[in-house]
Amino acid sequence: MIPEGIAYGGDYNPEQWPEEVWAEDVRLMREAGVNMVSVNIFAWALLEPREGEYDFTRLDRILALLHENGIAADLATPTAAPPAWFFRKHPQALPVDRDGRRLSYGSRQTFCPSSPAYREAALRIARVLGERYADHPAVVMWHIHNEYGCHNAECYCDASAEAFRVWLRSRYGDLEALNHAWGTAFWSQWYYDWDEIIPPRATGAVPNPTHQLDWRRFCSDALLSLYKAEREVLREAAPAVPATTNFMVMYNFEALDYWRWAPELDVVSNDHYLRSTDPESEIDIALSGDLVRSLAGGPWLLMEHSAGAVNWQPVNRAKNPGELRRNALGHVARGADGIAYFQWRAAKAGAEQWHSAMLPHAGTDSQIWRDVVALGADLKALAEVRGSTSPASVAVVWDWNARWALELPSQPSESVRYLDLVRAWYEPLWRSGVAVDFVHPSADLSRYRLVLAPALYLVDDEGAENLTGFASGGGTLVVGFHSGAVDTNCHVRLGGYPGAFREALGVSTDELFPLLPDEMVALDGGGTASLWSERVRLAGAAAVTSYAEGPLAGVPAVTRHTFGEGVAWYLATHPDPTTLTGLLDRIRTEAGVAPVRETPQGVEAVLRRGEDADYLFLINHGERTAEVQVASRATELLSGKGVDGGRVTVAPGDVVVVREPR
Repeated sequence: MIPEGIAYGGDYNPEQWPEEVWAEDVRLMREAGVNMVSVNIFAWALLEPREGEYDFTRLDRILALLHENGIAADLATPTAAPPAWFFRKHPQALPVDRDGRRLSYGSRQTFCPSSPAYREAALRIARVLGERYADHPAVVMWHIHNEYGCHNAECYCDASAEAFRVWLRSRYGDLEALNHAWGTAFWSQWYYDWDEIIPPRATGAVPNPTHQLDWRRFCSDALLSLYKAEREVLREAAPAVPATTNFMVMYNFEALDYWRWAPELDVVSNDHYLRSTDPESEIDIALSGDLVRSLAGGPWLLMEHSAGAVNWQPVNRAKNPGELRRNALGHVARGADGIAYFQWRAAKAGAEQWHSAMLPHAGTDSQIWRDVVALGADLKALAEVRGSTSPASVAVVWDWNARWALELPSQPSESVRYLDLVRAWYEPLWRSGVAVDFVHPSADLSRYRLVLAPALYLVDDEGAENLTGFASGGGTLVVGFHSGAVDTNCHVRLGGYPGAFREALGVSTDELFPLLPDEMVALDGGGTASLWSERVRLAGAAAVTSYAEGPLAGVPAVTRHTFGEGVAWYLATHPDPTTLTGLLDRIRTEAGVAPVRETPQGVEAVLRRGEDADYLFLINHGERTAEVQVASRATELLSGKGVDGGRVTVAPGDVVVVREPR
C-alpha cells in the first residue's frame, strides 16, 4: 500500500548512475524522510534493448534495494520514451506536425498517439512489467506513462486522420449530423464521404471552429485510450495495485480534458511548476491545488514539482529562502497527501542536467538538501492530516471545452484568455481566505452558496440549465462576459448575448465592443474596466455599475437580477483588480460566504477537515509577523506545542499548521 502519512519522494532514475551510487542514494533518502519514489519512467531502452528481449537485472536490484530500506516504489511503465530501435523499425509511428513535417526521435514523447505499432509495443512492455512485478513487495502503485500529451498532444499524420474519422463516426453516427454540427454549408465545406475529413492541418485561412474543437476533443480522448489500455493490462496482472498518471494542471498546459480523465485514475496525481515571471506564484499553487483536489474529489498526490530552478523557461532562477517549504506545504494545504519532486538526484548529463533536484549537484552541503531534510520532518509531523477533506461553499466553473473554444481564432478579441479571467476572479477569493472548489458545468451544485462562471464561452444545454437552475433554486450565480455565447457545437446562440444565460441574468446584448490593448474605460461607481465592453440592455435586471464615459456611457456594465429564489449577477466587462475585489467581496458577503479564518494581509489560511479535528494551514507570504486567532485547545503540529491564549504567531515566510479538535 502507499506509505502511511504523507508520501514523500521524487522521480528516481538510478540508471543514470553507476551502481555504487545507489547505496548512497537510499541512505540519503532515509535521512531525508523519503518513503516513496517513482522509478523506471524513462528506462524502456534499457529494459528492452531489442524487440521482445528483456533485461530486468537492473530494475530487480533497484526494487530490492528500495524495499530493503523501507522505501516504496511507484513503478512506471516507460512508455513516454520509446527506444531508437522502435522508430527505426516503425518510422511511421513518429508524429507529424500541423505543417506536415514528420518529426524525428531523439527526445521524449516522439510518437503518434494513434499509431497501432506504438500501442502494440507499449502494451507489450506494460504487460511484461505487470506480470513480473505484480506481487513485488516494493511496488505500491503503477505510474502509467508520464505527462500524457506534454509534447505530442496532436499528431496530424494519416493514421491520426483515420482514427479521427472513427472517433467522429462514434460521436455523430452519420455525415448529415456531422455536417450540421460543423456548419459545413459555410465556405463550401460540406462532406459527402468520411474519407474527405482530415485533421485541421495548416491551410490558407481560418479552419472551421467546430472542426478544430472536435479535433481537440479527439486528441484528448486518443491519449486517454492509451492510458486506459495500459491500465487494463496492469489490472489483469495486479488487480489490487492502484494506478495513476501525472496530470499537468498548470499555467502552460491545456491539451487534455481532465474531467474525462480523472474518473479513470485510482489515484489522481499532478505535476506543477511555477512560472518564473509570476510575482505571486503562491496564487498559482493554490488555484492548481484546488482544481486538482476538485478533479480528484478529495486528496491527491503531487507527483512532480521543483526543489529549485527548472531548465525550460527563458530564465531559470533558484527558489528564494523558505520557498521550497512554502510551496510544498501550500500543496498539502490544498489536499495533497503526497509531495514529490523531479527528481531525486540532479542529472550531470542529458536534456535536464540544469533542472534542480532534491539532491543537487553540490551534494549535501547545500541549502536545497538542508531544506529537503527539514521538509521531510515537517511532512512526518503532518501524518494525521492525510485523508482529510477541504470543505468549500464557493464553486468556480471550469471546463476545458470552453477554454479550447474561447481561444480559437477569429474571436471578438484575441486578448481574452481563459486562464487569465479565471485567475482574476479566483485571486480576490484567495486573498480573502475563502475556500473554493472547481466544478464542471453539469456538476451537483447543491452544497454551494455561490457559483462563479468567469469564462464559460461554450456551454451545452445541460450545463446551462444546471447553472441557471442553481440560481433559481436559491443560489447566487455570477457570470462573466462572453459566457453562454455558443453551444456544444460552437454554434452561436441566437437572440442576443449572453446566449444561454440571458433569461437568468435579466439582460440582453446586441453588440460587442471589445477594448483595445491598454484601453480602459471609467465606471460610474469608481474604478476602471479593460479588455471588454458590450451594449447591455436591461430585461429585468438592475444596473449596479455603468460605464461613465465613451460611446457606452450610461450603459450597464455590472447587473444584478433576482431570479426565482436566488440571484444572478452579470459582469459585462473586466473591472480593475481593486474594483473586482470589492464587487466579489460584496457578492460573497450577500451570499453568506465567510472566509476560512480572518487573517492579516499576506497570510494565507486554508482548512482541511478530519474526522475529529480541523487542520488550519497558515502561510505567511508577507514581510511582517502575524497573529491569528485559533481554537483554545489547539496544537501546532509542526512544533508539537500547545497554543497559548488561542492565538498563534506566524513569522514572515513561515508556515504554521494548527490542529483544532472538534
